[in-house]
Amino acid sequence: MSRRAAYGLHVDTNEQPKHLIHSHAHEEDVPGTVNLQAAEGDDTAYGQALFPVPAEDPNDPLQWSNFKKTMILIICSLYSFLSNSALLGPSVYIAIFAQEFNVSAEDASGLISYSNLAFGFGSLVFVPAYLKFGRRPVMLLSMIIYVAGLIGASQATTYSGLMAARVVHGFGSCVCEALPVQLVNDIFFLHERGKRIGYYTVCLCLGSTGPLYAGYMLAGGYSWRLFFYVEFAFGCALLILAFLFVEETAYNRKQATPGSPATLSEDEKGGVVADHREESSTALPKRRSFVQTLKFWGHYDPDVPFFMTSLRSFTYYLVPCVLWVVTSYGINIGLGALAFNYTFPLKIAAPPYSWSQTNTGLIAIAYIIGYGLSIPFTPSSDRLAAYLTRKNNGIREAEMRLGVLLPAMIIGPAGLIVYGLTAQHDLHWVGYFAGVAMVDFAAYFYFSFTLAYSVDSYNANLSEMLIAMNLGKQAISFGMGFSLLEWILKDGYATIIAGVFTAILLLNNLALLIFMFAGKRIRIAISKSWLARMHGRTIKSPEDLAH
Repeated sequence: MSRRAAYGLHVDTNEQPKHLIHSHAHEEDVPGTVNLQAAEGDDTAYGQALFPVPAEDPNDPLQWSNFKKTMILIICSLYSFLSNSALLGPSVYIAIFAQEFNVSAEDASGLISYSNLAFGFGSLVFVPAYLKFGRRPVMLLSMIIYVAGLIGASQATTYSGLMAARVVHGFGSCVCEALPVQLVNDIFFLHERGKRIGYYTVCLCLGSTGPLYAGYMLAGGYSWRLFFYVEFAFGCALLILAFLFVEETAYNRKQATPGSPATLSEDEKGGVVADHREESSTALPKRRSFVQTLKFWGHYDPDVPFFMTSLRSFTYYLVPCVLWVVTSYGINIGLGALAFNYTFPLKIAAPPYSWSQTNTGLIAIAYIIGYGLSIPFTPSSDRLAAYLTRKNNGIREAEMRLGVLLPAMIIGPAGLIVYGLTAQHDLHWVGYFAGVAMVDFAAYFYFSFTLAYSVDSYNANLSEMLIAMNLGKQAISFGMGFSLLEWILKDGYATIIAGVFTAILLLNNLALLIFMFAGKRIRIAISKSWLARMHGRTIKSPEDLAH
């Protein structure tokens, strides 16, 4: 089987594909354990059958061309970059906001922290909405609210007006973190998810470079309003691209055409022999035309309980791997996006450094260095998992990708120590950049691969899990940023950042060892618990995972 066929590389995104992907992979009784043994005629990657199993329908997102899938990933990833840069960029304007609106620096910092909080809690509305009404309309509506909030911020003349606009564009863009992961789950196979989530994570992380652009706009003699104008312009351009290229990815494989792949019989599970595929006289449906893909509507699921979906998501904090993702994101965002952006401008603009206010955004260079050094490792977890799957006779365990996190487990806390001691003792400014780069390098691994691990383990309940993740990480990061400046002024940089924050991050990172060696036992225990029974109404079969 050619690699071209395995990846479905068709050039024309709306042409009837010459080859439909087939597979007999299946999930075992334990969630997160997948049998990837290839049967005769299966499409493969890394010598293993593809999972989830797509329907024999060119409109199944798993059957789409690589070009189509890549465009969707690029657009939603860029949306994540823009929205996060819009949230964090104005952090270099805190002193300016305080002076212009006659408020304290602590109140001015609320323009950053409260918009981040709205960004997280918006998932309670937007995630159930895209389940019920479809990914495409909710993404487009989200972008409209986002750009409306940006233009409102650019025109604000009062502190309360700017706060309202910031909350609006933060709330509107909240879906940019849940939806990319959902789309990766909808359109990519298991062996592709780590790398694709990694690419999205790069854009998410580079959103923290927003202060760099905001600072240089200020250095050019422009008002802080220019930053919002620029974000608005790029947001409108991305909205047009999304309208043209982001097709609806919700798909019910239970209602697929009769020619869908046969499943393994009970006697053959664990082997590589498959039932013969039934020949169907029913013609395959045609690929939707480009004009048909532009419809704003088209998907509605009356069975999705809107409010219960939001309420049930809180129970996922009792699922250990989900809680680990929440704490990994929340702590690293609280440290990088908020703590560094709050403290670096104050330290570097004061003696002995005395940098100009316009250069305080240069810390973003450290973000670029840290994340840039991690990009070559994006496929590492998929490759490690594929290698260990081959050694395990084609049985894939969710924990097989976690080994790549071992170096990052130590590098991140070490970076916090470097940053905290540099700030406490006014050491050379290189210490700030080295510490931040180390933290961000390690954070990228935890962002990408703890999330991929959770998606592997509990993908049948992905949407509710994403609500819990977004809420939890924003709440934790908000808590770490709230009154941060007061804590540091009272106890010092060494005590708070090099001491307390380092201990918190190290404790979180060491949980890696628990999941590497006991992760499957935890998954088995959860699958037999009252949580699994409660979630039973929302759990779907592997063939229905895109719905």
